Amino acid sequence: MGIQGFMSFVCSESDFFSQVKVNNTKLIIDGNNLYHTLYFDSGLDLVHGGDYDKFTDVLHKFFESLSLCNIQAYVVFDGGCDISDKKLETQKQRIRDKIKMAQSLADGKGGSVLPLLSREVCIQVLRDLKVPFVQCFSEADREIVALANLWDCPVLSFDSDFCIFDLKAGYYPQKSFQWKNIISIKETQECYISARCFSAQKLCRVYNNLNIVLLPFFAVLTGNDYISLPALETFFSKIHLPVGNSNHSRRRHARIHGLLNWLSTFSDVEEAMENVLNYLRAKDRDSVRRLLYSAMEEYSLDKTVNLEQFFLKGLYVSPTAVKLKVPEWVQIALSRGQLPPLLSDVLVLRRVFLHAQVEDIKKASAHFITKPVRILIYALLLNSSHDSQPESQRQKELYVNEFDRLENNLRRSKVEISYPFDDISEDLSLSKLPQLPLEIRLKLLLRGLGVKMNDLESVPPSYKLLLAIVCYWIREAEPKVKPYHVKALIIGIVCGEACSMHNKPDEHEEALTLVCEQIRKMRSGGAQHKRLNLEDAHILCQWQCCLHIFIHFNQLLSTPLPEPDITRLYSGSLVYLLTQKLKTSASSEDLFKSCPSLEKLYQDCIHTAMSTITQQRLQSRTKATTSKKKGNKGKKGSNLKGVRALENQPQCEFSNRFAGLAVED
Repeated sequence: MGIQGFMSFVCSESDFFSQVKVNNTKLIIDGNNLYHTLYFDSGLDLVHGGDYDKFTDVLHKFFESLSLCNIQAYVVFDGGCDISDKKLETQKQRIRDKIKMAQSLADGKGGSVLPLLSREVCIQVLRDLKVPFVQCFSEADREIVALANLWDCPVLSFDSDFCIFDLKAGYYPQKSFQWKNIISIKETQECYISARCFSAQKLCRVYNNLNIVLLPFFAVLTGNDYISLPALETFFSKIHLPVGNSNHSRRRHARIHGLLNWLSTFSDVEEAMENVLNYLRAKDRDSVRRLLYSAMEEYSLDKTVNLEQFFLKGLYVSPTAVKLKVPEWVQIALSRGQLPPLLSDVLVLRRVFLHAQVEDIKKASAHFITKPVRILIYALLLNSSHDSQPESQRQKELYVNEFDRLENNLRRSKVEISYPFDDISEDLSLSKLPQLPLEIRLKLLLRGLGVKMNDLESVPPSYKLLLAIVCYWIREAEPKVKPYHVKALIIGIVCGEACSMHNKPDEHEEALTLVCEQIRKMRSGGAQHKRLNLEDAHILCQWQCCLHIFIHFNQLLSTPLPEPDITRLYSGSLVYLLTQKLKTSASSEDLFKSCPSLEKLYQDCIHTAMSTITQQRLQSRTKATTSKKKGNKGKKGSNLKGVRALENQPQCEFSNRFAGLAVED
């Protein structure tokens, strides 16, 4: 949620705040706001696909700061989209804005588009640090407020809606939470973080002791994510809002200031509501009244969900999820962050929004590469009632609406879902999915990947899924993946492994230090990139889409393969830099020569990716050639012409693992 212009208004008024020293307390953190704010405020890469290793460092430092000050963090994430569809138009507009910002970034201009895997990185870091967190079934604001008031502790976020709630211990806007500058008290040796604490009670006192119950009405009149009524402009055009002593010159700030002053003249919501409606046409009043009251419900605290029970006992019960008959295991997995909100949106709304990326706007969306896998996921999710429905009704109902980029616009496409598992005798209904034998769940995953376990024998278990995804990416990407893309990606992965190992006891510690120093120099030397190569960026965006969707497919199947550690194994700017270097020089491939364990990992990964793909492409090319020969029978001169054409094609050297990629299909 969010109220247009209200956060900047609030932060410009010191009378609403008190300066506080934060330590020795519980702190409820808005998880979605946390990873957005930390990423954008840390100056991390936005153009080349995200620097997840550096983002991991930022997250580690943030929670280390809290620990030093004895602040116990509890992170609460939003879940799926609002099932009422009140926010649908707002969501569409936000995606349109992100598409435009992604295009701006691709053109070398400004913008803020969060890299695709940022949320997944944040959750992996929280697990690694053992920071307690929960993922709510839908929007988390009311559940955050209820928990904060139950525990009498503050909330950390940068969402203006928290200014509307009456938080007992206050609300810390994240921009004012000085976690990078820990202050030590000499006398006690304790540390604290300086912050500004907003109080809704203080705001009400400033505005002539405004009744605090009127703040939700103020929010919906101003316009939040749930409501934007053209009819209200009639009200604002006719009313003369008392400005009073205001330093606010901006039009929106002046309206907010005047509206708060005006609302302070009423005793309750009903009185204020009728005064607003009197300015509207009689035929509009009933519908506007219903919409305003409905929008205000978003600020009434939900007492049916008790997050305390989750953090104490691991119990999370959403009445909405129960009413929708979401399988219990799915509810538990969602609350623990073991399934993403995207899957609950498919299950409940049959609708997904695909994340905007910095890619070539003239080409098909990078998400197109994973459409076959998404269809498999949709089929498994929507299979809970498959057997109980008549054939005709099954086909009619099984679809998902996808919202994705088409050039620089937002397009909705209806994806019809077939049932592609008729050769599997086991019951694949969603409620029984985790109970399937491991070999069946693995079979489903490998079917989506298009690989066999034998293809992955040479790589360590923790890399099997990662390399299988690399194989899928090379096979399906459009434009075609080039050898230097594959080398750059795998060098980047091994660089991540090197940096992860660096501080751990190892027989090659000195060699690791040397490798990590070379990586650091390479990254600092390539900090300033020239104009973005859109084809390279587009191909690497497709890689991220593959990694993103297969991680979630693996999660839906209860991880038949170990989940890759994406906190260290992908740095977008490093892989992009390596791609440019490898176009002209192979020297980057020598990076791991001094460290045998890393060199072996690199060679095993390269061999796994390239041997699989070379074989598949050679088979495809042989079939195509055979088909052409059959079609040319009986045509004079056509066979000779075909032979000459084949003689002029580049030859594939079997000693070169990348030769299969060099020959165009």
